[in-house]
Amino acid sequence: MTMLDDFLVRAGLAGVGTALAAAPLGCFVVWRRMAYFGDATAHAALLGVALSLAFQGPIILGVLATALIMAFLVMGLSGRGLAEDTLLGVLAHAALAFGLVSVSFLSGVRVDLMGYLFGDILAVSKTDLAIIWTGAAVVIGLMLWRWQRLLTTTLNPDLAQASGISARVEQLVLTVALALTVAVAIKAVGALLIGALLVIPPAAARPLARTPEAMAILTACVGVLSTLGGLGLAFELDTPTGPTIVCTATGLFVVGAVFGRFGRTG
Repeated sequence: MTMLDDFLVRAGLAGVGTALAAAPLGCFVVWRRMAYFGDATAHAALLGVALSLAFQGPIILGVLATALIMAFLVMGLSGRGLAEDTLLGVLAHAALAFGLVSVSFLSGVRVDLMGYLFGDILAVSKTDLAIIWTGAAVVIGLMLWRWQRLLTTTLNPDLAQASGISARVEQLVLTVALALTVAVAIKAVGALLIGALLVIPPAAARPLARTPEAMAILTACVGVLSTLGGLGLAFELDTPTGPTIVCTATGLFVVGAVFGRFGRTG
């Protein structure tokens, strides 16, 4: 029996892969105030699950397609009369509702809604693990490749424009990376909790970081600690794994906020 046959080891590796993919992306989500954008994309994933099951296609492709469509829809409708947070709120709830309704029409197909909503990291297979780490490698590579351009368009849009950097292209890069992260993470943490992993670790790291690069590294550390700590607590306390991981991340956020405040006053 190999080490990967141990379900806890597979769960830990899946969680670490998801946390590493979400870390640099989550920093931009926080810096650009895109938390609702992450939620809308994640909620669209359930509709992708329903469509994949209806057409008997790979779940990851259906999730990736609907996440991308949702992201492009948000980009296309932004600035057309509705405030962006209102638009995102409408689309996020609509995507989740349409996904749940679509699942109810699938006859003869048994769908584990709780698994797709909240994740089932303990049931991750070796194939799921390969998909998660491949997706994480692509997202991290994409973020490293575009890091400086993304940073410039985020922190200094005027400088980006003067330097010939297209804000639209960088938004597209973030959109694709976000959709890919949601697609590979839905099995591990679920549609409702991926938004939390995109926001809470960078929010926890922000008060402690002095540079954007330091914040990205700290975010990855918080994400990994949240995942492994949450897995351990869930195993010991017999609690749902996905929500326990998010609770652990929230605890680290409180610690980060307290230490950040002392650091500023000290």
